[in-house]
Amino acid sequence: MELRHLRCFVAVAEELHFGRAAERLHVDQSPLSRTIKELEEELGTALFVRTTRSTRLTRAGRLFLDHVPRVFTALEQARSSVRAAAAGYDGQLRIALSDGITPPRLSSLMAQCRQEDPEIAIHFSEVSLAQQVRGLHDDLYDVGFAQSDHAGDGILVEPAWSDPLRVAIPARHPLLAHARIPLDELMRYPLVMCDARLFEGYQQQIERVLRSIQAEPLIAERVSSFDLMMAMVSAGFALALVGASQIGASRAPDIVGRPLAGPVGPNAMLTTYVLRRDADPTDAVSRFIERVASLESEPASPVPANSSEPDKEASL
Repeated sequence: MELRHLRCFVAVAEELHFGRAAERLHVDQSPLSRTIKELEEELGTALFVRTTRSTRLTRAGRLFLDHVPRVFTALEQARSSVRAAAAGYDGQLRIALSDGITPPRLSSLMAQCRQEDPEIAIHFSEVSLAQQVRGLHDDLYDVGFAQSDHAGDGILVEPAWSDPLRVAIPARHPLLAHARIPLDELMRYPLVMCDARLFEGYQQQIERVLRSIQAEPLIAERVSSFDLMMAMVSAGFALALVGASQIGASRAPDIVGRPLAGPVGPNAMLTTYVLRRDADPTDAVSRFIERVASLESEPASPVPANSSEPDKEASL
């Protein structure tokens, strides 16, 4: 089995179309089909069910797809380790990021790491929560950040920092008549939400807030990035529930952030957690966890609840 077999398999598995996979790999369809057949013969089982109308993964194919990306991750980490050693670093820290973790707070943490541990190379991987948990178990990552407070057996989950929850509202919207937004009023307008498969922890926390009034939101769109979410809010297509730092980091203009009113209240938070294996950490990981713990003790910057200006609060 060669890496070309795995690359071809991943392309077909993701596209579920041999023609599109061939275009993506810049090869002809016939060699691609032969490569997949070689892989299936070596594994002794079919990975795809292929008809004139569709291509789908078999059960064996789905199981194989769970494992193959880890091969490429491990290979890339090996390359990164070699490059880091050649550049003079003595070690590395492999960090997984899920749920669109906010850049400002992460940037502050990384600057502190660079200052206090300059000999440690830092590598990031943006993955789903499920991929992060598998990667922590498989020693592909040393630590991770996500907005889920549960990752199953063998993974330690600790609060890292909290971000004030805000309603992202376009300028001149009727809801700006409220200094604090009542949830029942919010439910009258369409919301843009994140894809739950990519932002599992974030979605869990938002759903807890919405369940407090047992109302079904009117979802205008589910998106795969906070940048697109903020662009839709800025354009007036929908509102959003996000952390204040997401609004502050947004490049979209004319967005105002307001806290919620009522039982949820202005103190509602989105919490980010740090995840790691339930095992004795290395010295580098221990120092990193200590830095994360020190972040939560930093004072928060208050945001005026009735501000008419775009909410540019950082996550503190």
